[in-house]
Amino acid sequence: MRIKYTISIIFIVALVIIEKENNIISKVSDKLSPRLTPLLMLSASLLSAAQHNVSTDSSAHQHLSSLQNSTQSIQLSAASAAGGRKHILLLATTRTGSSFVGEFFNQQGSSMFYLFEPLWHVERMLTVESGGTNASVAGPAYRDVLRQLLLCDFSLLESFIEPPPQDHVTPALFRRESSRSLCEDPVCTPLVRKVFERYHCRERRCGPLNLTLAAQSCAHKQHRAIKSVRVRQLETLRPLAEDPRLDMTFIQLVRDPRAVLASRMVAFSSKYDVWKRWAMDGDLPVDEDEVRKLKGNCDNIRMSAEIGLKQPPWLRGRYMLVRYEDIARFPMRKAAEMYDFIGIPFTAKVEEWILKNTQASKEVSGVYSTQKNSLEQVEKWRFSIPFKLVQLVQKVCGPTMTLFGYKFAENIDMLTDKSVSLIEERTFL
Repeated sequence: MRIKYTISIIFIVALVIIEKENNIISKVSDKLSPRLTPLLMLSASLLSAAQHNVSTDSSAHQHLSSLQNSTQSIQLSAASAAGGRKHILLLATTRTGSSFVGEFFNQQGSSMFYLFEPLWHVERMLTVESGGTNASVAGPAYRDVLRQLLLCDFSLLESFIEPPPQDHVTPALFRRESSRSLCEDPVCTPLVRKVFERYHCRERRCGPLNLTLAAQSCAHKQHRAIKSVRVRQLETLRPLAEDPRLDMTFIQLVRDPRAVLASRMVAFSSKYDVWKRWAMDGDLPVDEDEVRKLKGNCDNIRMSAEIGLKQPPWLRGRYMLVRYEDIARFPMRKAAEMYDFIGIPFTAKVEEWILKNTQASKEVSGVYSTQKNSLEQVEKWRFSIPFKLVQLVQKVCGPTMTLFGYKFAENIDMLTDKSVSLIEERTFL
């Protein structure tokens, strides 16, 4: 009985400490050093002590399991009490169609607050400060900024915006025009002359972004969605899934790595000079650093997907894997499936946008455009990348391709034969 009582106290104290830590907004300087806060260390030690004591007494173990189940029930109740509000994270890497899929939520209308790549600012500052993006630092910083934004709090993001916002007003938010919520009333304030905005609203002229008004708009919307290509590991976002204030859904978007490479060689031409030289001259030695980067990207995507597809308790009913190729071939069906999985209505406005933007002409289908002839995009890469590069990707990213159902091209004839599909029919849930 004494052990049960001790375990209960320790576990409850740990929960209180963790909740307090969740509410702390760290300063930027804290984000630049990968260290645990004292509260995190204390909560970790308390939980460790609890687990040690539990292992010595089976009845105490049952008691702790009961407490954990009760905590999960409280979290679910808290999410339900939020009036059915959903929090959505669209996770991807560059050139996987994430801007296009993000529009499925951006076009939802008055019920959805959508943000396009807010972590751009975080990555940029961390890179400038440290000379590179350190995953052990970036991961927690990304998580904390995402958490606050999903709770309609822009104060932590402000710490990463350069130049710093003045009185919560900035002309420098990355790709503001890609969020309808940031370009509509009341967030669209009167135009201020002689203030340069690189990312200004497309359909109307607005003044610099007032982040206080943006936060108010976010709070009034029923659902919230964020698109990001910067989160490397799904596991780092576990605290969001376990936060009782959030009802999270994670949608991971993937694409054939061979197609991703072909697209990046065009979109980010200067960064892929080495790959282009390999494509032109097969006698050049393979750059081990470039191959290592490719392998690292594929492995990160695969490991995140493996965690999601295993459906651990913290992700159960919250994770969905979607292939770009399936969206390109069946955009309406896949969009409807995503909405159904999240648990929000699929509106006619979104349907209309999808119809308009999956049958675009070549004149409007640019590198960064969301208007594409979607069926053409699926196969396009097969005729724009040399077979020797395809072989290299298949060698380095083989396990990732196998997990997602992408078939290997055994020779150049198979690669360029349109009658041969390189996509296995798969269902991921």
